[in-house]
Amino acid sequence: MMSGVPYELRIGRRYLRSTGNRFLSFISLISMLGVAIGVAVLIVVLSVMNGFERELRTRILSVTSHATVTAFGGGLADWPALREQALANPQVQAVAPYVEGEALLIGERKDGASSALAVRGVDPVLEAQVSAIGERMRSGSLASLQAGAFRVLLGAEVAQRLGVDTGDTVVLAIAQGTVTPAGVVPRMRRFTVGGVFYSGMYEIDNGLALVHLDDAARLFRTGSEVTGIRLAVRDPLQAPAVSREVALALGGGMWVEDWTQRHANFFRSIELTKRMMFFILLLVVAVAAFNIVSTLVMAVKDKQPDIAILRTLGARPGSVLAVFATQGTVIGLFGTLGGVALGVLLSLNLERLVHGLERLLGTRFLDASVYLMSDLPAHVEAGDVTLIAVTAFVLCCLSTLYPAWRAARTQPARALRHE
Repeated sequence: MMSGVPYELRIGRRYLRSTGNRFLSFISLISMLGVAIGVAVLIVVLSVMNGFERELRTRILSVTSHATVTAFGGGLADWPALREQALANPQVQAVAPYVEGEALLIGERKDGASSALAVRGVDPVLEAQVSAIGERMRSGSLASLQAGAFRVLLGAEVAQRLGVDTGDTVVLAIAQGTVTPAGVVPRMRRFTVGGVFYSGMYEIDNGLALVHLDDAARLFRTGSEVTGIRLAVRDPLQAPAVSREVALALGGGMWVEDWTQRHANFFRSIELTKRMMFFILLLVVAVAAFNIVSTLVMAVKDKQPDIAILRTLGARPGSVLAVFATQGTVIGLFGTLGGVALGVLLSLNLERLVHGLERLLGTRFLDASVYLMSDLPAHVEAGDVTLIAVTAFVLCCLSTLYPAWRAARTQPARALRHE
């Protein structure tokens, strides 16, 4: 031992940067790059999955309530009193009533252009407390919804399909018909477009229209009753428990639905995809790590005389094993660290890179109608990076065991006989 560094480590590092066999050095470099690329790809893919989940959750919560409470088989009467009871729960931040129904929206600028969607009647002041829809307006404002004005706010996708904008008129037709001498005629009402919102969620931008609570009550003939109340809780993750507490406080016998139930399929599919991608891409890292086996086998073959001399000078088999284990471990360590740095760097700049490629190629990689969003967000989580780095490094260390064990079993006399 010299300068406090074991001789096995010094010899292993010397073999790693040895210039005697350039081909062997090249293979070592390739093994290191393989590990780095595998780790980087795994970090980027998981970061994209994390970013997609985070962005989806943010956009959903920005335009929908954390939970809703509705009555079975009918509406809720005296909603102001119910609202005050719900606000008595310390976890409830805001409560807003709503009236909801299905309708067919017919544009008057394009002949025959129509779209089936959900019509939600809201109180503009209270709705601003439970959702951020008012902050997502491209034109107009949430405050333009006034009782008796019969104005409607449309999602950007619906407005584009119908060819309408703020100030244009549309017709809302609902299935509840009016009996006339000529038969049953669908109930229809002309509305003025008071604004266009863009949530970034294709499902919402394509299938939701907002009107004033009183106008919706007149359209669907619900009287003073509302469909239900929408809750905003202080911690969205506690929405299931809080909504149940509110329903029980209101007397029970109510239907409770929170954002985790309403969009459960999205998040389950993302979580499942994330796990599958981790194990599939881990195979890429494993293949790159197993390249270290071939690298060390070649190194052991090339260093047979050196091994024999070390053994002759009194080196133990464990010391020889440590020499080549050091060489493989250093390859794995630098490959893993390089992959972590490259993966984090790519993840943090992924959106800019994707937008640059889209401008260069003149195309869009993500269709909002398919992927629910047009951007490719990435969010790097320290836990995922740590898991990937540790797993990759362990695989690299395991790959060094067999070649190092073969080197430790080398017989000095047999190795020197061929020299």
